[in-house]
Amino acid sequence: MPVSPQLADGMITAALAAGRAIMAVYATDFEARDKSDRTPVTEADETAEAIILEHLARLAPEVPVIAEESVAAGRIPEIGKRFFLVDPLDGTREFIGRRDEFTVNIALIEDGRPLAGVVYAPALGRLFAGTEGGAVEFEIEDFRLGTARPIAVARPGSPLRVVASRSHRTAETDRFIAEYPGAETVSAGSSLKFCLVASGAADLYPRLGRTMEWDTAAGHAVLAGAGGIVVKADGSPLDYGRAEQANETPFANPWFFAASDSALIEPGRAVL
Repeated sequence: MPVSPQLADGMITAALAAGRAIMAVYATDFEARDKSDRTPVTEADETAEAIILEHLARLAPEVPVIAEESVAAGRIPEIGKRFFLVDPLDGTREFIGRRDEFTVNIALIEDGRPLAGVVYAPALGRLFAGTEGGAVEFEIEDFRLGTARPIAVARPGSPLRVVASRSHRTAETDRFIAEYPGAETVSAGSSLKFCLVASGAADLYPRLGRTMEWDTAAGHAVLAGAGGIVVKADGSPLDYGRAEQANETPFANPWFFAASDSALIEPGRAVL
């Protein structure tokens, strides 16, 4: 089922409201604590999630929401073919470190595919939105939408531009990048890595490390709308809704590659 303009606009509105709350906390001497999985959480994560959940409940009350902090608290609704994935503050380590590359992520999933996604970086004043019909970047001023411009992936050139996590880079990632001699490496935090590829500022994002579905779904939607791909190590599409797979953490992603062109990825290359 296509995404209605009302639903797409409502997701953007929810992200903007959450971003305003996040920046209010960012301006204070906030404290961080560790959750049971040893990942950090702050007041900003929890406040932003409550705001997003309230917006989505009004916007699409029949659609279940899988949200990071709710899952951490054991609140996991049953999901059907269509559901939301929410990370209210992706890049909490960036937020704690006073680095501005943190985002609000909201995605709509149907049949395992991201139909629509919003990635909002409130400290940078940038918001990306994508659907199957295309992707755009908005300038944001005072938490309001400004000028929009369509974005699309770039044709890969030389040197290849590879984006890697600023806070979660792994040895496997470094080995993979080494398979592309002369590649330029760009570091970024949160879902902005997907958006760099989507907007033509990078060509390839290998993620050979831990992520959860709410970390990636919104950025995946933006990149897909911009003409890119996200695949697992075997070359199959990265899918969503993996709540109950044996011997796996619920909603955990496998390693994946996000790229502007499928030719950049050879299944199994330098990852085993």
